[in-house]
Amino acid sequence: MTVEEVLEEIKNMGSESTKKTFMRHGAQEPFYGVKVGDLKKIQKKVKKNNDLAIELYDTGVADAMYLAGLIAEPKKMSKKQLQKWAKDATWYMLSEYTVAWVTAESEYGWELASEWIDSDVPKIATSGWATLSSILSITPDSELDLGAVKKLLKRVEKEIEQSPNRVRYTMNGYVIAVGGYVEELTDDAIATAKKVGLVEVEMGGTACKVPDAVPYIQKMKDKGYIGKKRKTAVC
Repeated sequence: MTVEEVLEEIKNMGSESTKKTFMRHGAQEPFYGVKVGDLKKIQKKVKKNNDLAIELYDTGVADAMYLAGLIAEPKKMSKKQLQKWAKDATWYMLSEYTVAWVTAESEYGWELASEWIDSDVPKIATSGWATLSSILSITPDSELDLGAVKKLLKRVEKEIEQSPNRVRYTMNGYVIAVGGYVEELTDDAIATAKKVGLVEVEMGGTACKVPDAVPYIQKMKDKGYIGKKRKTAVC
């Protein structure tokens, strides 16, 4: 399929009700309001196609940009391209999911994430923390720098309260990722979560809530999920 054909399908799948919902969550024009489940129908037809992914992301149409992440081939993405994706993201579904997923599976995941979390631009910082969380979810503990992972927990503890809104959300997500995916540091993550307490994030008047890290990790523990890695960051 060409980028024009994909855009036409996306346009036909859009709905005003979904668009209004996404706008309450911070989505910005241009976009058509296509549910993720419907975008995955296109994904099944297109399969993996990195060139098309780059073209779709460059359209600036948020639905197409999300689809780009589903069909991208992370190992083929350059550092420059990933940096561009982070810069061009228009709302958190792109910054914290699309960009984070693809970057985590690329050759530059930890490097870029470490750079991004230092950014003064909130959407870039959120991409960094979300990328780190995705990396922890798919990388064997033996391949992780556990000292660096633990050091970042201390950073969260120190900085989360003064951090911008969505950055707090992704920092909280990082604590949960450490607790859930890195078995050796589960207790450290729980200790950090207890010190931080319940994280407050303005969710734009929606019903969405910030996960409470301690019970979230405990629930994973009770179900025997601690340390179980995912096959892929993209979902």
